[in-house]
Amino acid sequence: MSLHIKNGLVVAPAESAQRAADLYLQDGKIVGIDQAPAGFEAAHTIDAGGHWVMPGLVDCQARLRDPGQPEKANIESETLAAIRNGITTLCLPPDTQPPIDNSATVELIHHRNEMFGHKAHLYPIGALTRGLGGEQLSNMASLRDNGCIAFSNAKAPLANNLVQRRAMDYAAGQQSLVIIQPLDQDLLGNGCAHEGAVATRLGLPSIPEAAETAALAKDIELVAQTGARTHFGQLSCARSVDMIRRAKAKGLPISADCAIHQLFLTDHDIACFDSNMFTIPPLRSQSDRDALREGLADGTIDCLCSDHQPHEVDAKLKPFPSAEPGISGLDTLLPLALRLVEEGVLPLADLVAKLTLNPARILGLPGGNIEPGAAADLIIVDPEIHWICHAADFVSKGKNTAFEGWDFDGAVTHTIVAGTIVYQR
Repeated sequence: MSLHIKNGLVVAPAESAQRAADLYLQDGKIVGIDQAPAGFEAAHTIDAGGHWVMPGLVDCQARLRDPGQPEKANIESETLAAIRNGITTLCLPPDTQPPIDNSATVELIHHRNEMFGHKAHLYPIGALTRGLGGEQLSNMASLRDNGCIAFSNAKAPLANNLVQRRAMDYAAGQQSLVIIQPLDQDLLGNGCAHEGAVATRLGLPSIPEAAETAALAKDIELVAQTGARTHFGQLSCARSVDMIRRAKAKGLPISADCAIHQLFLTDHDIACFDSNMFTIPPLRSQSDRDALREGLADGTIDCLCSDHQPHEVDAKLKPFPSAEPGISGLDTLLPLALRLVEEGVLPLADLVAKLTLNPARILGLPGGNIEPGAAADLIIVDPEIHWICHAADFVSKGKNTAFEGWDFDGAVTHTIVAGTIVYQR
C-alpha cells in the first residue's frame, strides 16, 4: 500500500523536534518527507491535521504469556492491544512456558504471530541459560541466528557469579546484548512491598533497596570485567539511577530502562491492599520516583517500557502477599508517557525518543525514527481526545491495571505497521 499522511505535526526523535510535514509511504518504507518522490501515487490519504505523527512505540519488555499461559493472555489478544495503543514492536522476555532457549520456541512465536496477521513486530529475547535453570549456558549463537535480539535470564536466578561471568563472556564474544533485571534473590525473599514505614504499618513482608542495588553493583563490575554490552531493565531505586549514571561516566557499555508505572506510583498506593499495585520490583518511595524522573530527564535512563504482565482475575483475587505480581501495561504506556510531557518532565520529542528511537538503537531494531528510508512503522495521535481508564475497555486479556479511573489525554487514531494500516479508531 502507498500512503500519504498530510497536515500532521511530525515528531522526529532523532532531531529532537517536531514540525508540520507530509509523509509518503511505499513498500513498507518512508519514501518522502514534505515532497513525494517522482511517480508516487497514493492509494490512500490520511488527513492528520491537528494530530501528532510519530514512530510506532518499541516496548522493550512485554510478556504476552504465549506459549504456555493461555488463561492469562496470548499473542492474538496482546498484539491487538499493542496496535490499538500505538505499540508496533514488542520485545518478549524468555520466561515463557517452555522458555525461549531453543529455535523451536522462537519459530513457534513467529508462526503464531503470522497466523494472527502479523499486526505487530515480535522480537524474542533468548534465555541466557537452558530452561532458565541458571546453570548450563544456552546456545546463544543458534538463538541469535534464529532471530533472538538479546539474551536474559529474566527474573530467574543464576546459580552463581561464575555462571553469570561465563554467560556474559559468551555474549560478548557473540557481540550480543545482555539484558539484566538486577535482583538479589536472597534479599528479595518473599517480600512484596518496599522496605519502609508503609510496609511496617501494613504488616507486609518488605523488599529492601539492596535487593536491587547489591545485585546491580555486582552486575556493573562484571560488565567492566567482560566488556559485555548490557542493558539493565526495570530499575526502581534512586541509588540505582546514581550507580548507572556513574558507570556511564566511566564509559561502560551499559544502558537502562524503567517501567512506566514506577514514574507515577509509590508505596503509599498499596495502602488499600489493592493487589493490582503489587509489582516486582515493588513500588518504591516518592524520593525514588522523583530520582527515576530525574534520571529519565538527564539521559541516565534511556528507555521506558510497559513491563506488561497480564493476569487472569483469579491471580489477583488473593491476599496482597499471595497475589501474582505485575501490571497489564500495554493500554496505559502511551497515555502515561504523554502525562510526563504535561507535567514538564520531558519535551514531547525527547519523550518519544525514550519510547522509540532509543530502544530501537539499543536492541538493534529497525524503526524508531522518521526519515527517508526508515521502516514505515508509524502512529497518529490525537492529543485532544480525553478518556478515562477502565480495565473493562482493555483489548488486552489482562485487566489488572493500577490506573483504574485515571483521566488521560491523547489517544491513537491510526497505527501503521510496515506501511499498512493495522488499526484505525
